[in-house]
Amino acid sequence: MLNELTHPPIVKTLHWSDESATQAFAASLAAQAILGQALIELRGDLGAGKTTLVRHLLRALGVEGRIKSPTYAVVEPYELSRFNAWHFDFYRFQDPREAADAGLRDIFASPGLKLVEWPEKAAGALPSADLVIELQVLDDESRQVSLLAQTATGLALLRGSAP
Repeated sequence: MLNELTHPPIVKTLHWSDESATQAFAASLAAQAILGQALIELRGDLGAGKTTLVRHLLRALGVEGRIKSPTYAVVEPYELSRFNAWHFDFYRFQDPREAADAGLRDIFASPGLKLVEWPEKAAGALPSADLVIELQVLDDESRQVSLLAQTATGLALLRGSAP
């Protein structure tokens, strides 16, 4: 099945006034059956809330215990009841070739949810994302969140996400 959109990517913009809005959004994503087939990129400056969003999403999917940031390990795997998930963080990469050298190709080719922080540091070494989530911190510490659906899977996730 081809997963490409037949029209330009679709964008949705949200405003999160506090962390409970992040948590509610994560719960709405977790409820979608198609999530287990998605590659989601998380973009934004340091402190924008990328890891916080991933933690809320993994909690909503049933992960218990500590959810570590993969900044040093590069990837943290999770065996969930519905599917496997991987949380990647390429912040420390200096060259996109490091992603290829890290031997992650098999993970990206396998079924399951892939959540990728700092994907631009692995540019060209990753498959195209289904959904790109860009978080921007506003002056009042709230978040402006842009959702960019790039595939049919991303569009389904975008349509099912909370307002």
